[in-house]
Amino acid sequence: MALRGRSDSSSSSSSFIASPSRPPRRSKPRPSTVRVSSSTPSPASRLSSRLSSSHILLFLIAYRLLNASIVRTFFQPDEFFQSLEPAWQIAFGENHGAWITWEWKHQLRSSIHPLLFAAVYYAVDILARVLHLTPAIRADLLVAAPKTAQAVVAAIGDYYTWKLARRIHGEHSREAWAALALTVLSPWQWFCSTRTLSNCLETTITIVALYLWPWEFSLGSAQQGEVKKARTTRKTSRSRDTEDGPTLLNRLRQCLSLAALACILRPTNILIWVTLAGVAWFRGTWDQRKILVREIVICGPAALTVSTVVDRLFYGTWTFPPLKFLYFNVAQSLSVFYGKNDWHYYISQGYPLLLTTALPFALLGLYRALARTPSSGTESSSVIRTQLALICVVMPFVLSLISHKEVRFIYPLLPSLHILAAPCLVDYFLPAVSRSSQAYMPRRLTLMFLVLANVVIALYTTIYHASGTLNVLTYLRQQHEAHAPLAESTTGTGTPQSGITAGFLMPCHSTPWRSHLVFPDIHTWALSCDPPVGLDETQKAAYVDEADQFYENPSQFLQKNMVGGLRHVPRKPTYLSNSASQSTRQDTSTSHEWPDYLAFFAALEPTLQSLLRSTSYGECWRTYNTAWHDDSRRRGDIIVWCLDPNEQQAWRTQTRKQQQTHQTQEHHFDRIIEAIKNEALGKPKSSPWQKWKPFIPSLPTSWPWERRKPKTWAGIQIPSLRTTPSWTWKKPSWSWSMPFGKKKAKQISARDLWS
Repeated sequence: MALRGRSDSSSSSSSFIASPSRPPRRSKPRPSTVRVSSSTPSPASRLSSRLSSSHILLFLIAYRLLNASIVRTFFQPDEFFQSLEPAWQIAFGENHGAWITWEWKHQLRSSIHPLLFAAVYYAVDILARVLHLTPAIRADLLVAAPKTAQAVVAAIGDYYTWKLARRIHGEHSREAWAALALTVLSPWQWFCSTRTLSNCLETTITIVALYLWPWEFSLGSAQQGEVKKARTTRKTSRSRDTEDGPTLLNRLRQCLSLAALACILRPTNILIWVTLAGVAWFRGTWDQRKILVREIVICGPAALTVSTVVDRLFYGTWTFPPLKFLYFNVAQSLSVFYGKNDWHYYISQGYPLLLTTALPFALLGLYRALARTPSSGTESSSVIRTQLALICVVMPFVLSLISHKEVRFIYPLLPSLHILAAPCLVDYFLPAVSRSSQAYMPRRLTLMFLVLANVVIALYTTIYHASGTLNVLTYLRQQHEAHAPLAESTTGTGTPQSGITAGFLMPCHSTPWRSHLVFPDIHTWALSCDPPVGLDETQKAAYVDEADQFYENPSQFLQKNMVGGLRHVPRKPTYLSNSASQSTRQDTSTSHEWPDYLAFFAALEPTLQSLLRSTSYGECWRTYNTAWHDDSRRRGDIIVWCLDPNEQQAWRTQTRKQQQTHQTQEHHFDRIIEAIKNEALGKPKSSPWQKWKPFIPSLPTSWPWERRKPKTWAGIQIPSLRTTPSWTWKKPSWSWSMPFGKKKAKQISARDLWS
């Protein structure tokens, strides 16, 4: 098909379908009803537009890199166990301690996503070897590298959100910039977009594919006439492929390839493309239907073939992960094992968490797009907004039929929601920003409050909330770096078995794993929670995973599942003894060895203090994790106990110093408050002569006219040599008041209230 769609970022909503060649100069202006460009953009303007787009992209990359460096909190286990752990095994081998979960053992996941980070790990490892970096610096680079790569992916998603908004609302429209602002200031984007979840990559791929989607197929009969007219005009001119960008057919193929990739990563993404393809089928012409079906038949199987070959190399056998994903999670309902949610979850929690302060504007944008009547739907931008709103309704509706729900499952809809919310945001706040009238002051204050709320939410969730789960692995890595040389000198060997050991008495997947421990000779174990795969309904009902067994009865679990039980706990850490533990997490045995470091949440501290009070374990580190949590087992600080008495003593000394510093600060603060209170009550300040008082001779305590007690000796009164009157002056019984008497009384009353 010779029709070319305008995919250049400088195209507006009125001319992105087709741009005719430059017409001859006319004295009479073109009618306002014609929606095609009146002239071809000059090379200078096109260069300026490209530079502007490149500047936006560079800004977004820098912004997301900063975003990734600030994120120091834990969100979902899949961020590590469904991407970084398999990637670690691909890059470094099976003997480097990666935790491979049951999904990978049963071939539920595509290996394409981990391969991306495996390439990143491999490149960083080569760079560290070439530059002869120290193990500590290499470890820091390996921890930061995946976040850096994902930050670039997130920036590309933000960039194409802006480009699609320009395509819908207009090249220089305020709505396009509002969509970009919503994306940049979104707390959810700041919190989630730079994480190594498959949903984050899915979101970026989806918005790029939506930008490439041939919206011309669903414009209806009114727009089809304009398209044909523009096509006829372009046929008479020179080919302008370099100016108009890729052809419509190329855009369709790119879109379908990316859509297939998104569906391979997350099979639920197919809901978006089935909806759009259905609209294009019913509103398109017969030729467009044939083209759509033909390209789907070509691009879909091609992407599946590549994915199948890659999975064959990864798993070592032929498999089809999307089908197994649907079978295990839908047919066998294993997803229910990880929680059930109400049917209205995506309405009551999903959209509010995704949109936060943009929720009212997104809901209003959805309503306006869906309420468009056929008579008013002659503009292409209105048709596109309606289809975006449709996928934002269909996908949550279908996913609500599944018992297990998570907000990240509808994350790919967030860019579309921002585009729909942009016009409503502009309509409400533009008058307040562009005009100086005091009547718009409430709207200005509302805008400032929304921006401030977004910033506070974003920083709190990425810096403080659930930050201890990453900090504890950094601490263990530092302890390994400190004790590994000591272990080598003690045992006399430089084997990998000389590292520290650590155990996690936490709910399963509460922390990252080898992607943050890095060193393969840090031997660790944790409580598991594999689902009841292959069991019947009766066995599923009675099944209890390892983590739940521990929390039901900690004493019994430690007695039965720890080597030596509660009576044979080691006295010294492995790096101070002649034998080193080799327990690793991939060992499927039910018994765990007592580790050098035992990590747990503060909610478990009283229980372990009672069970392990007679052992050598003692607190050697503690970090803040959360102020609140929906899981009571994960509330409070994260505490680490160790067997090394020197570390315990060092921690006690450090804690004592911190307490003394805190008490000193509190005492200083109390003195400041006391001074402020005294000044407020009007108490007299101390005289500067008070410091000289010890050096001034004491004055007589009596006056000559006071009557003194006669002196006696041996019971005989000694007559005084000087005569003094026998009377003393007393305060008269009458009193009189000055004009300031009431003020003084008020001060005394206020002082009584403070005292």
